[in-house]
Amino acid sequence: MSDADILAQVSARRQDLIGLTQDLIRIPTLNPPGRNYRAICDYLAARLMAQGWEVELLRATGAPGDSDAFPRWNMVAQLRAGPGDCVHFNSHHDVVEVGHGWTRDPFGGELDGDRIYGRGACDMKGGLAASVIAAEAFVAARPGFRGTIEISATADEESGGYGGVAWLAERGYFSPERVQHVIIPEPLHKDRICLGHRGVWWAEIETHGRIAHGSMPFLGDSAIRHMGAVLEEIEARLYPLLAGKRTEMPVVPEGARASTLNINSIHGGEAEPDPGSGALPTPCVADRCRIVIDRRFLIEEDLAQVKAEVTEVLERVKSRRPGFHYDIRTLFEVQPTMAPRDAPVVRSTAAAIQAVLDRMPDFVVSPGTYDQKHIDRIGRLSNCIAYGPGLLHLAHQPDEWVGVQDMEDSARVMALVLADLLA
Repeated sequence: MSDADILAQVSARRQDLIGLTQDLIRIPTLNPPGRNYRAICDYLAARLMAQGWEVELLRATGAPGDSDAFPRWNMVAQLRAGPGDCVHFNSHHDVVEVGHGWTRDPFGGELDGDRIYGRGACDMKGGLAASVIAAEAFVAARPGFRGTIEISATADEESGGYGGVAWLAERGYFSPERVQHVIIPEPLHKDRICLGHRGVWWAEIETHGRIAHGSMPFLGDSAIRHMGAVLEEIEARLYPLLAGKRTEMPVVPEGARASTLNINSIHGGEAEPDPGSGALPTPCVADRCRIVIDRRFLIEEDLAQVKAEVTEVLERVKSRRPGFHYDIRTLFEVQPTMAPRDAPVVRSTAAAIQAVLDRMPDFVVSPGTYDQKHIDRIGRLSNCIAYGPGLLHLAHQPDEWVGVQDMEDSARVMALVLADLLA
Protein backbone atom coordinates (compact mmCIF):
# COMPACT_ATOMS: atom_id res chain seq x y z
CA MET A 1 0.00 0.00 0.00
CA SER A 2 1.35 3.46 -0.91
CA ASP A 3 2.14 5.98 1.79
CA ALA A 4 0.79 8.84 -0.34
CA ASP A 5 -2.46 8.92 1.64
CA ILE A 6 -0.53 9.42 4.89
CA LEU A 7 1.47 12.30 3.42
CA ALA A 8 -1.73 13.83 2.06
CA GLN A 9 -3.30 13.68 5.51
CA VAL A 10 -0.34 15.61 6.95
CA SER A 11 -0.48 18.26 4.23
CA ALA A 12 -4.24 18.68 4.75
CA ARG A 13 -3.48 19.63 8.37
CA ARG A 14 -1.05 22.46 7.57
CA GLN A 15 -3.30 25.19 8.96
CA ASP A 16 -4.04 23.07 12.01
CA LEU A 17 -0.30 22.63 12.51
CA ILE A 18 0.18 26.40 12.43
CA GLY A 19 -2.68 27.02 14.84
CA LEU A 20 -1.58 24.31 17.25
CA THR A 21 1.97 25.67 17.35
CA GLN A 22 0.70 29.19 17.96
CA ASP A 23 -1.58 28.02 20.77
CA LEU A 24 1.28 26.19 22.48
CA ILE A 25 3.58 29.22 22.26
CA ARG A 26 0.86 31.42 23.75
CA ILE A 27 0.91 29.35 26.95
CA PRO A 28 4.01 30.80 28.67
CA THR A 29 5.47 27.71 30.35
CA LEU A 30 8.47 29.54 31.77
CA ASN A 31 11.11 27.56 33.64
CA PRO A 32 12.10 28.82 36.12
CA PRO A 33 9.89 28.90 38.06
CA GLY A 34 7.58 26.48 36.20
CA ARG A 35 4.55 28.48 35.12
CA ASN A 36 1.43 27.18 33.38
CA TYR A 37 2.52 23.55 33.25
CA ARG A 38 -0.98 22.35 34.08
CA ALA A 39 -2.51 24.69 31.51
CA ILE A 40 -0.51 23.28 28.60
CA CYS A 41 -1.14 19.69 29.73
CA ASP A 42 -4.88 20.38 29.98
CA TYR A 43 -4.88 21.91 26.50
CA LEU A 44 -3.22 18.90 24.92
CA ALA A 45 -5.28 16.43 26.96
CA ALA A 46 -8.55 18.00 25.79
CA ARG A 47 -7.48 17.80 22.15
CA LEU A 48 -6.39 14.16 22.28
CA MET A 49 -9.19 12.89 24.52
CA ALA A 50 -11.70 14.26 22.01
CA GLN A 51 -10.17 11.87 19.46
CA GLY A 52 -10.32 8.83 21.70
CA TRP A 53 -6.87 8.88 23.30
CA GLU A 54 -6.44 7.75 26.90
CA VAL A 55 -4.73 10.54 28.82
CA GLU A 56 -2.93 10.68 32.16
CA LEU A 57 -2.06 13.94 33.90
CA LEU A 58 0.79 13.23 36.28
CA ARG A 59 2.29 15.57 38.85
CA ALA A 60 5.91 14.78 39.71
CA THR A 61 5.34 15.19 43.43
CA GLY A 62 8.61 15.39 45.32
CA ALA A 63 10.73 16.06 42.24
CA PRO A 64 13.21 18.96 42.31
CA GLY A 65 11.32 22.22 41.81
CA ASP A 66 7.87 20.75 42.49
CA SER A 67 5.77 22.84 44.86
CA ASP A 68 2.14 23.73 45.38
CA ALA A 69 2.86 27.11 43.80
CA PHE A 70 4.60 25.58 40.77
CA PRO A 71 3.63 21.90 40.46
CA ARG A 72 5.48 19.81 37.88
CA TRP A 73 2.72 18.48 35.61
CA ASN A 74 3.24 15.98 32.79
CA MET A 75 0.85 14.56 30.22
CA VAL A 76 1.03 11.07 28.71
CA ALA A 77 -1.51 10.19 26.01
CA GLN A 78 -1.93 6.72 24.56
CA LEU A 79 -3.82 5.33 21.58
CA ARG A 80 -3.80 1.52 21.59
CA ALA A 81 -4.92 -0.59 18.64
CA GLY A 82 -4.23 -4.15 19.67
CA PRO A 83 -0.94 -6.02 20.07
CA GLY A 84 2.24 -4.62 18.59
CA ASP A 85 5.06 -2.23 19.35
CA CYS A 86 4.68 1.12 21.08
CA VAL A 87 6.09 4.25 19.44
CA HIS A 88 6.45 7.16 21.85
CA PHE A 89 6.93 10.84 20.93
CA ASN A 90 8.32 12.79 23.89
CA SER A 91 8.50 16.58 23.97
CA HIS A 92 9.23 18.92 26.84
CA HIS A 93 6.71 21.69 27.29
CA ASP A 94 8.82 24.09 29.38
CA VAL A 95 10.72 27.04 27.90
CA VAL A 96 13.60 29.16 29.15
CA GLU A 97 13.39 32.79 30.25
CA VAL A 98 12.63 35.38 27.59
CA GLY A 99 15.82 37.44 27.94
CA HIS A 100 16.49 40.72 26.14
CA GLY A 101 16.63 41.75 22.50
CA TRP A 102 13.21 40.67 21.24
CA THR A 103 11.56 42.63 18.43
CA ARG A 104 8.36 40.53 18.58
CA ASP A 105 5.99 39.40 21.31
CA PRO A 106 7.75 36.38 22.89
CA PHE A 107 4.40 34.73 23.55
CA GLY A 108 2.47 36.07 20.57
CA GLY A 109 2.97 33.12 18.24
CA GLU A 110 3.23 35.57 15.35
CA LEU A 111 3.14 34.06 11.84
CA ASP A 112 5.29 36.01 9.38
CA GLY A 113 5.70 34.31 6.04
CA ASP A 114 6.90 30.76 6.71
CA ARG A 115 8.02 31.50 10.27
CA ILE A 116 6.23 31.32 13.61
CA TYR A 117 7.93 33.42 16.28
CA GLY A 118 7.95 33.04 20.03
CA ARG A 119 9.80 31.64 23.02
CA GLY A 120 9.78 27.89 22.61
CA ALA A 121 8.79 27.98 18.92
CA CYS A 122 11.95 26.14 17.97
CA ASP A 123 12.77 24.53 21.33
CA MET A 124 10.47 22.66 21.18
CA LYS A 125 6.80 23.48 20.80
CA GLY A 126 7.11 23.26 17.02
CA GLY A 127 8.36 19.70 17.42
CA LEU A 128 5.58 18.87 19.88
CA ALA A 129 2.97 20.18 17.44
CA ALA A 130 4.54 18.26 14.55
CA SER A 131 4.39 14.98 16.49
CA VAL A 132 0.71 15.50 17.33
CA ILE A 133 -0.17 16.25 13.72
CA ALA A 134 1.90 13.27 12.53
CA ALA A 135 0.06 10.89 14.85
CA GLU A 136 -3.37 12.27 13.96
CA ALA A 137 -2.63 12.08 10.23
CA PHE A 138 -1.34 8.51 10.50
CA VAL A 139 -4.38 7.34 12.45
CA ALA A 140 -6.73 8.96 9.93
CA ALA A 141 -4.97 7.20 7.05
CA ARG A 142 -4.40 3.87 8.81
CA PRO A 143 -7.23 3.33 11.31
CA GLY A 144 -6.46 -0.39 11.35
CA PHE A 145 -2.84 -0.06 12.50
CA ARG A 146 -1.44 -2.50 15.04
CA GLY A 147 0.31 -1.42 18.22
CA THR A 148 0.32 1.71 20.35
CA ILE A 149 1.14 5.38 19.83
CA GLU A 150 2.07 7.56 22.78
CA ILE A 151 2.60 11.31 23.01
CA SER A 152 4.02 12.93 26.12
CA ALA A 153 4.50 16.56 27.10
CA THR A 154 6.89 16.67 30.02
CA ALA A 155 8.29 19.16 32.49
CA ASP A 156 11.64 20.69 33.27
CA GLU A 157 13.90 19.47 30.45
CA GLU A 158 15.48 22.91 30.51
CA SER A 159 16.52 22.34 34.14
CA GLY A 160 17.55 18.71 33.86
CA GLY A 161 14.28 16.86 33.28
CA TYR A 162 13.97 15.54 36.83
CA GLY A 163 10.35 16.63 37.17
CA GLY A 164 9.52 15.18 33.77
CA VAL A 165 11.12 12.31 31.89
CA ALA A 166 13.33 11.19 34.79
CA TRP A 167 10.32 11.02 37.13
CA LEU A 168 8.29 9.08 34.54
CA ALA A 169 11.18 6.74 33.75
CA GLU A 170 11.58 5.90 37.43
CA ARG A 171 7.95 4.76 37.36
CA GLY A 172 8.37 2.52 34.33
CA TYR A 173 6.91 4.74 31.62
CA PHE A 174 10.00 4.23 29.44
CA SER A 175 10.75 0.59 30.23
CA PRO A 176 11.51 -1.58 27.15
CA GLU A 177 8.57 -3.82 28.08
CA ARG A 178 6.19 -0.87 27.78
CA VAL A 179 7.77 1.25 25.02
CA GLN A 180 9.90 0.00 22.14
CA HIS A 181 10.69 3.13 20.09
CA VAL A 182 11.15 6.74 21.23
CA ILE A 183 11.49 9.91 19.15
CA ILE A 184 12.23 13.21 20.88
CA PRO A 185 11.38 16.07 18.47
CA GLU A 186 14.21 18.38 19.55
CA PRO A 187 15.25 21.00 16.93
CA LEU A 188 18.11 19.16 15.25
CA HIS A 189 17.07 20.03 11.64
CA LYS A 190 14.58 18.05 9.56
CA ASP A 191 17.29 16.13 7.66
CA ARG A 192 19.31 15.04 10.70
CA ILE A 193 18.96 12.12 13.08
CA CYS A 194 20.49 12.80 16.47
CA LEU A 195 21.77 9.56 17.97
CA GLY A 196 22.65 10.89 21.41
CA HIS A 197 24.79 13.40 23.28
CA ARG A 198 28.08 14.00 25.03
CA GLY A 199 28.45 13.52 28.77
CA VAL A 200 28.32 16.33 31.30
CA TRP A 201 29.76 16.94 34.74
CA TRP A 202 28.90 20.10 36.63
CA ALA A 203 30.84 20.82 39.78
CA GLU A 204 31.26 23.65 42.26
CA ILE A 205 34.78 24.47 43.39
CA GLU A 206 35.22 26.64 46.47
CA THR A 207 38.46 28.11 47.74
CA HIS A 208 38.77 29.26 51.36
CA GLY A 209 40.53 32.22 52.90
CA ARG A 210 40.40 34.36 56.03
CA ILE A 211 38.37 37.53 56.40
CA ALA A 212 40.07 40.78 57.38
CA HIS A 213 39.63 44.53 56.89
CA GLY A 214 40.14 45.62 53.31
CA SER A 215 42.58 48.31 54.40
CA MET A 216 44.81 45.65 55.98
CA PRO A 217 44.61 42.70 53.59
CA PHE A 218 47.90 41.33 54.95
CA LEU A 219 45.95 40.26 58.05
CA GLY A 220 43.68 38.05 55.99
CA ASP A 221 43.96 35.48 53.23
CA SER A 222 42.08 36.17 49.99
CA ALA A 223 40.06 33.26 48.64
CA ILE A 224 39.74 35.20 45.39
CA ARG A 225 43.51 35.21 44.91
CA HIS A 226 43.54 31.48 45.58
CA MET A 227 40.85 31.02 42.94
CA GLY A 228 42.88 33.15 40.55
CA ALA A 229 45.69 30.62 40.87
CA VAL A 230 43.20 27.83 40.10
CA LEU A 231 42.04 29.65 36.97
CA GLU A 232 45.62 30.16 35.86
CA GLU A 233 46.30 26.45 36.25
CA ILE A 234 43.16 25.59 34.28
CA GLU A 235 44.28 27.90 31.47
CA ALA A 236 47.85 26.61 31.42
CA ARG A 237 47.28 22.88 31.87
CA LEU A 238 43.68 21.73 31.59
CA TYR A 239 42.43 23.58 28.50
CA PRO A 240 45.33 22.34 26.32
CA LEU A 241 44.77 18.80 27.60
CA LEU A 242 41.06 18.89 26.69
CA ALA A 243 41.69 20.42 23.26
CA GLY A 244 43.74 17.34 22.38
CA LYS A 245 40.92 14.92 23.11
CA ARG A 246 38.81 14.07 20.07
CA THR A 247 35.85 11.77 19.54
CA GLU A 248 34.60 9.49 16.81
CA MET A 249 31.03 10.51 17.77
CA PRO A 250 29.51 12.69 15.01
CA VAL A 251 29.06 15.65 17.35
CA VAL A 252 27.92 18.95 15.87
CA PRO A 253 29.23 21.58 15.59
CA GLU A 254 32.79 20.54 14.80
CA GLY A 255 34.25 22.32 17.84
CA ALA A 256 32.28 20.05 20.14
CA ARG A 257 34.14 16.97 18.93
CA ALA A 258 36.77 17.89 21.49
CA SER A 259 36.32 17.80 25.25
CA THR A 260 35.25 21.19 26.59
CA LEU A 261 35.14 23.08 29.87
CA ASN A 262 33.16 26.22 30.60
CA ILE A 263 33.24 28.26 33.79
CA ASN A 264 29.55 28.98 34.23
CA SER A 265 29.83 31.43 37.13
CA ILE A 266 32.19 32.92 39.68
CA HIS A 267 31.54 34.68 42.94
CA GLY A 268 33.86 35.73 45.72
CA GLY A 269 33.57 37.64 48.97
CA GLU A 270 30.56 39.20 50.58
CA ALA A 271 27.19 39.48 48.86
CA GLU A 272 26.98 42.71 46.89
CA PRO A 273 24.17 45.25 47.42
CA ASP A 274 21.43 45.59 44.84
CA PRO A 275 22.47 47.63 41.80
CA GLY A 276 21.14 51.15 41.99
CA SER A 277 20.77 51.11 45.76
CA GLY A 278 23.69 53.48 46.20
CA ALA A 279 25.19 51.29 48.88
CA LEU A 280 28.80 50.18 48.75
CA PRO A 281 30.00 46.67 49.58
CA THR A 282 31.82 46.27 52.86
CA PRO A 283 35.65 46.47 52.76
CA CYS A 284 36.55 42.88 53.54
CA VAL A 285 39.09 40.33 52.38
CA ALA A 286 37.17 37.51 50.71
CA ASP A 287 37.10 34.40 52.86
CA ARG A 288 35.46 32.29 50.13
CA CYS A 289 35.27 32.15 46.36
CA ARG A 290 33.22 29.76 44.24
CA ILE A 291 33.13 28.78 40.60
CA VAL A 292 30.78 26.40 38.81
CA ILE A 293 32.38 24.41 36.01
CA ASP A 294 30.59 22.73 33.10
CA ARG A 295 32.68 19.88 31.76
CA ARG A 296 31.41 18.14 28.60
CA PHE A 297 33.10 14.84 27.91
CA LEU A 298 33.25 12.21 25.20
CA ILE A 299 32.05 8.64 24.98
CA GLU A 300 35.71 7.56 24.88
CA GLU A 301 36.38 9.17 28.29
CA ASP A 302 35.80 7.75 31.75
CA LEU A 303 33.93 9.98 34.20
CA ALA A 304 36.27 9.08 37.05
CA GLN A 305 39.23 10.31 34.99
CA VAL A 306 37.32 13.46 34.00
CA LYS A 307 36.92 14.28 37.69
CA ALA A 308 40.52 13.29 38.50
CA GLU A 309 41.87 15.77 35.94
CA VAL A 310 40.20 18.65 37.79
CA THR A 311 41.30 17.36 41.18
CA GLU A 312 44.87 17.16 39.89
CA VAL A 313 44.68 20.86 38.96
CA LEU A 314 43.60 21.72 42.48
CA GLU A 315 46.24 19.54 44.08
CA ARG A 316 49.00 21.14 41.96
CA VAL A 317 47.89 24.57 43.14
CA LYS A 318 47.78 23.34 46.72
CA SER A 319 51.33 22.00 46.51
CA ARG A 320 52.75 25.47 45.88
CA ARG A 321 50.38 27.87 47.69
CA PRO A 322 50.60 28.11 51.48
CA GLY A 323 47.20 28.17 53.15
CA PHE A 324 45.38 26.90 50.06
CA HIS A 325 42.25 24.91 50.90
CA TYR A 326 39.42 23.90 48.62
CA ASP A 327 36.20 21.92 48.42
CA ILE A 328 34.72 20.37 45.28
CA ARG A 329 31.14 19.21 44.98
CA THR A 330 29.35 17.45 42.13
CA LEU A 331 26.15 19.21 41.07
CA PHE A 332 25.12 17.15 38.05
CA GLU A 333 26.51 14.30 36.00
CA VAL A 334 25.32 12.41 32.93
CA GLN A 335 27.07 9.72 30.94
CA PRO A 336 27.36 10.07 27.15
CA THR A 337 24.82 8.08 25.15
CA MET A 338 24.47 7.11 21.51
CA ALA A 339 21.90 4.89 19.85
CA PRO A 340 23.26 2.32 17.36
CA ARG A 341 22.87 3.30 13.71
CA ASP A 342 21.13 0.00 13.04
CA ALA A 343 18.52 0.51 15.78
CA PRO A 344 14.96 0.08 14.43
CA VAL A 345 13.90 3.68 15.05
CA VAL A 346 17.07 4.95 13.36
CA ARG A 347 16.51 2.81 10.27
CA SER A 348 12.84 3.77 10.00
CA THR A 349 13.52 7.48 10.42
CA ALA A 350 16.36 7.42 7.89
CA ALA A 351 14.11 5.73 5.32
CA ALA A 352 11.32 8.24 5.98
CA ILE A 353 13.68 11.22 5.57
CA GLN A 354 14.84 9.82 2.24
CA ALA A 355 11.24 9.32 1.12
CA VAL A 356 10.09 12.81 2.14
CA LEU A 357 13.19 14.92 1.42
CA ASP A 358 14.81 12.78 -1.28
CA ARG A 359 18.17 12.67 0.49
CA MET A 360 19.92 10.57 3.06
CA PRO A 361 20.02 12.05 6.56
CA ASP A 362 23.05 13.21 8.45
CA PHE A 363 23.71 11.29 11.65
CA VAL A 364 24.74 13.62 14.45
CA VAL A 365 25.31 13.78 18.18
CA SER A 366 24.28 16.77 20.30
CA PRO A 367 26.95 18.78 22.14
CA GLY A 368 24.58 19.16 25.12
CA THR A 369 22.28 16.75 26.87
CA TYR A 370 18.53 16.39 26.58
CA ASP A 371 16.00 13.92 27.94
CA GLN A 372 17.42 10.93 26.08
CA LYS A 373 19.81 10.67 29.04
CA HIS A 374 16.99 9.58 31.35
CA ILE A 375 15.38 7.21 28.85
CA ASP A 376 18.74 5.48 28.41
CA ARG A 377 20.01 5.60 32.02
CA ILE A 378 16.79 4.97 33.95
CA GLY A 379 14.52 3.39 31.35
CA ARG A 380 17.30 1.20 29.92
CA LEU A 381 15.92 1.91 26.46
CA SER A 382 18.59 2.50 23.80
CA ASN A 383 16.21 2.58 20.81
CA CYS A 384 15.76 6.34 21.18
CA ILE A 385 16.70 9.30 18.98
CA ALA A 386 16.10 13.01 18.70
CA TYR A 387 14.48 14.11 15.46
CA GLY A 388 12.46 17.25 14.88
CA PRO A 389 12.01 20.56 13.07
CA GLY A 390 13.88 23.75 13.79
CA LEU A 391 17.42 25.08 13.74
CA LEU A 392 19.34 24.29 16.91
CA HIS A 393 21.23 27.59 16.98
CA LEU A 394 17.90 29.49 17.34
CA ALA A 395 17.10 27.81 20.66
CA HIS A 396 17.08 30.21 23.63
CA GLN A 397 17.71 33.18 21.33
CA PRO A 398 15.66 36.39 21.03
CA ASP A 399 13.14 36.29 18.16
CA GLU A 400 13.22 32.48 18.25
CA TRP A 401 11.25 30.97 15.35
CA VAL A 402 10.33 27.71 13.66
CA GLY A 403 9.61 27.22 9.97
CA VAL A 404 6.16 26.00 8.96
CA GLN A 405 7.49 23.97 6.04
CA ASP A 406 10.11 22.39 8.29
CA MET A 407 7.37 21.38 10.73
CA GLU A 408 5.21 19.94 7.96
CA ASP A 409 8.13 17.99 6.48
CA SER A 410 9.09 16.66 9.91
CA ALA A 411 5.50 15.64 10.58
CA ARG A 412 5.49 13.77 7.27
CA VAL A 413 8.66 11.94 8.32
CA MET A 414 7.22 11.05 11.74
CA ALA A 415 3.99 9.79 10.18
CA LEU A 416 5.94 7.50 7.83
CA VAL A 417 7.95 6.19 10.79
CA LEU A 418 4.67 5.19 12.41
CA ALA A 419 3.60 3.49 9.19
CA ASP A 420 6.81 1.46 9.14
CA LEU A 421 6.98 0.51 12.81
CA LEU A 422 3.25 -0.14 13.27
CA ALA A 423 2.51 -1.71 9.86
